[in-house]
Amino acid sequence: MTGIHPTDCAILLAQPFNFGELEQNLVANEAVFRLLVACGLGALVGIEREWKRQSAGVRTNLLICMGCAFFTLLSAVLAGDASPNKGQVASNIVQGIGFLGAGLILHNRDRVSGLASAASIFVVASIGMACGAGLFIPAVIATLIVMVAMAAVGFLEWKVNLKAYPLIYEARGSDETSLLTCILDAMDKQQQRLNGIERDAIGNMQRVSFSISASKRTHEQLRIRLLEEPAIQVLKTFRDPEAD
Repeated sequence: MTGIHPTDCAILLAQPFNFGELEQNLVANEAVFRLLVACGLGALVGIEREWKRQSAGVRTNLLICMGCAFFTLLSAVLAGDASPNKGQVASNIVQGIGFLGAGLILHNRDRVSGLASAASIFVVASIGMACGAGLFIPAVIATLIVMVAMAAVGFLEWKVNLKAYPLIYEARGSDETSLLTCILDAMDKQQQRLNGIERDAIGNMQRVSFSISASKRTHEQLRIRLLEEPAIQVLKTFRDPEAD
């Protein structure tokens, strides 16, 4: 039985990825523009997510978009001209992005958060793949559609009461029992269930906090009812940091 010399084995393993200086320069020149476009488009989506104080912000979307563009570009380069399957590496991007997006989805009490962030990452990955393949016009169009969907459609949902969103209410007063009674009475009138109460005291001031997910109209009506309660001296509302 004849064996393979170690030197011959090293040569065989190195051949598929043995690129000359000219080839590397050609790939680099083409890759720079594609990666920069991917970074720009990913950053645009990230700015919108950052503006809404989401965990997946500018850096996350920028890196995902650039990474997908680079993997798509490398997929064809590493496959070579002789290989019919130039998308072998790029085809695994979808699976990786699926695992990454799943980590953003959280189930908290009576709602699921992070779905929009996970979906935006999935779309940003596709935009990056389009940039890596040199499809700049479709990538720009897709980015514009994402921006409109995330900003304009979200605003319309809020304006016409199509979607419920969570707010944190903080009621302050001198008597904790009266505060809880007034809050419970106001919630009953709005046919909303009170849960997840947090209570603490700062000096003589009692503070009761709770979160509720409802439409814009329901939030406005609840706020009016709570302000009418004599035991509530101060009422504050805050955006829920876990809201999508």
